[in-house]
Amino acid sequence: MSAIRVLLADDHAVMRAGFRMILEAAGMEVVGDAATGAEAIDAARSLRPDVICMDVQMPDLDGLEATRRIVAAPEPGPAVLVVTTFDRDDYLFRALEAGASGFLLKNAGPEELVAAVRIVAAGDALLAPEVTRRVIARFAAASPPPASPAAHARTATAVRAATATPVAGLTERETEVLRLLAAALSNGEIAARLYIGEATVKTHVSNVLQKLGARDRVAAVVWAHRHGVVGD
Repeated sequence: MSAIRVLLADDHAVMRAGFRMILEAAGMEVVGDAATGAEAIDAARSLRPDVICMDVQMPDLDGLEATRRIVAAPEPGPAVLVVTTFDRDDYLFRALEAGASGFLLKNAGPEELVAAVRIVAAGDALLAPEVTRRVIARFAAASPPPASPAAHARTATAVRAATATPVAGLTERETEVLRLLAAALSNGEIAARLYIGEATVKTHVSNVLQKLGARDRVAAVVWAHRHGVVGD
């Protein structure tokens, strides 16, 4: 298996050097670095890494806009892991809207950084349970509350029914996979839970995303919570 190819985008040289040391010690190949968002876009195009570790606050073009442009490119591109010092909701939601595959704080340990890069390189999303709750809370806040206790009861009944039956358009197994995605399980964890292979899980996830019209796993999780497939 070839080494994961990583591009480091951060305007602090010391931070890039530290990340390089950690990732290369874990057997990954750091193919280049960038100090601005514009440099990250150019490097992504020329170096074709598997993963970009993207800072947010950088000169010329911030990392969130750089992420949006990289993900929106017509040709398949790298997964973007946003790595920032700032635990801010606006950064989190803008990163997800831009198409980032993960969101990690710089106070994470070396093992967490390595694991995060591996997760997004494998096509999974780095969506920790606490981040999931914040994403769902954001969408829930935008939804109007039930008009009456009776309406609330009807909503609760609908949620219970939805969690007991397959989602329209999805098979029973795909619905199971969607619920486990919404619980922030990785492909490996889903495979273990359902006693199936990881390759089969990947196929189910791909089918779920296609049927829901979801861009990525994060969008599928939001869809599941918005439509009552799982409870908040």
